Amino acid sequence: MAVLHPVILPVTAANRGLKGPEKVRHLSARARQALALSAARSGVALPRLPKDARGAPLPANGVYWSISHKSDYVAGVVSPDPVGIDLEKIRTFSEGVRRKIADEAEWGLSGEVPERRFFRFWTAKEAVLKAAGTGLSELSRCRVQSVPDGRRLILAYRGDQVTVAHFFFDQHVAAVVQNAHRIKWALLGGEDPDG
Repeated sequence: MAVLHPVILPVTAANRGLKGPEKVRHLSARARQALALSAARSGVALPRLPKDARGAPLPANGVYWSISHKSDYVAGVVSPDPVGIDLEKIRTFSEGVRRKIADEAEWGLSGEVPERRFFRFWTAKEAVLKAAGTGLSELSRCRVQSVPDGRRLILAYRGDQVTVAHFFFDQHVAAVVQNAHRIKWALLGGEDPDG
C-alpha cells in the first residue's frame, strides 16, 4: 500500500487580490509548487507535466498527478495510480446546484450539516472525475454509494467503486482519490513563488 502525500498551500493575502489571467497564472504556478512538494514527499521526480488534448493531466514517467486551485488555497498530489484532487471553501449554495450535484437518495446517505455534506459530495465527485480524465460532463454518472465516516466517501463511477478521503481546514474541504492508498495530508505555509 502506497502512501499518498497531498499538499495544500495557502495563497498569500498579497496575491489573493489578483484578477483575470494574472490570477489564473499565479494560482496555477502555486498549485504546481504544491505538486512538486507532494512529489518530493513521495520520492518521485516530475520532470514535466504533460496533458492530453482536452487539458487533462497525463502520467509523467508512470506517475499520475492532479492539482486544484481556489482563491485562498491550492493543492497538488502525485500517485502511482490515476488520481484526482479538489478543494472548496465551505459556504452557502443554491438549491439548483444542490440538485445537479446529487439526487435525493445520495443526500439521504449522510445527516451532516448541509453545507459540509454538499461540499464533501462535490469535491469527491470532482476528484473522481479528474482521476478518470472525463470532467464534469460525466457528473450524473458519478454517484455517492456510502458514507463510511466523516472523512471518507465511497462513490460508484463506470462500474467501479472509488474511495475518496477528505481533509477539513480553515472553512475548506479537500478531497483526494484514495482507493487502497494511505493518505498523509500536509497543510503547509510558506511564501508564494511570485512573492
